[in-house]
Amino acid sequence: MKAVYIHIPFCKSICSYCDFCKVFYYPKWSHQYLLKLQEEIEDLYDGETVKSIYIGGGTPSVLSIKELEFLMDIIRIFKRSENCEFTFECNLDDIHEEMLHILKQAGVTRLSIGIQSFQKENLKILGRNHSFMEAKEKMALIRSCGFMNVNVDLIYAVPGENIKMVKDDLKLLLKLQPDHISTYSLMIEPNTLLWVNGVHPIAEELDEEMYETICKMLEKKGFIHYEISNFAKEGKKSIHNLTYWNNEEYYGFGLSAAGYIEQIRYTNTKSLTRYLQGNFKGTEEILSKQDIMDNELMLGFRKTKGVNIQEFEEKYNVKLEDAYPIKPLLKNGDLKQKGEYIFINPDKLYVMNEILLKMI
Repeated sequence: MKAVYIHIPFCKSICSYCDFCKVFYYPKWSHQYLLKLQEEIEDLYDGETVKSIYIGGGTPSVLSIKELEFLMDIIRIFKRSENCEFTFECNLDDIHEEMLHILKQAGVTRLSIGIQSFQKENLKILGRNHSFMEAKEKMALIRSCGFMNVNVDLIYAVPGENIKMVKDDLKLLLKLQPDHISTYSLMIEPNTLLWVNGVHPIAEELDEEMYETICKMLEKKGFIHYEISNFAKEGKKSIHNLTYWNNEEYYGFGLSAAGYIEQIRYTNTKSLTRYLQGNFKGTEEILSKQDIMDNELMLGFRKTKGVNIQEFEEKYNVKLEDAYPIKPLLKNGDLKQKGEYIFINPDKLYVMNEILLKMI
């Protein structure tokens, strides 16, 4: 079974930190885009049963009711597993009963809401505008419509932010009683508004302290820290994102979408003009066995559970310790082993990239 990612690039406004492929919502473009999206999916989908569908963006919830209904009709082509996880990303101000009804009827099982923060100072810097009361009302509506799996996003390490602000954000998020929380340290990416305005990241030491604060608070509240940035209640881990971290295959449809099929990693064009002309492909790379093994480690070590030694050997016909300098990293405490799993020392998750560089 495979997973499916679908990119909807349209937004009402452009957030200052976002480096994903996006354009302002314009009905003429969005209608043409959905027609081309349907064409791409019908051309490339090979009829497999899929275990997860994820519609992200951009802002998928910006679509009109008619466009949303058309998108859900397009999605019907996919053969879904019995327990297929179907995630739809949305902004708080787009959520209303009619939209939720359409999503529910289409089989959406999981919502992901980009809240990011409730701190006025943070929201101003991030280019967001919402309140806790609005979030509380929308969450109540979501639950009343029968959605029992909801993720919320948190961005921390915003310039000017302190530990108290992070704790206050977490307390408010927890009051919403989400099933899953994704946390992201703010990255100042090239060509974003923050980058153009010369905004600098906070001190690394403070960033690390914020990360440790988040981990402790959420684990204390019963969330399982299963991936470096992600926390879930029991049974609510993201099946779709685990596809990426388990180095499994997935389709990517839409502008700039990435996919991994039959040893080929590809990224669609980032040009809306080209996409609307039917020129979907951007770049693709045929991976060697070594590339795939490296990805297995880089992605697998994002999971707090780590990499299964026996499964790695069965998959690649080579022992993990023969392919990579595992033993010295176990000896110096960078890595830990528990049963069949090798994982990054929880105390060193924040410097995971440094440890990966020692291995690869």
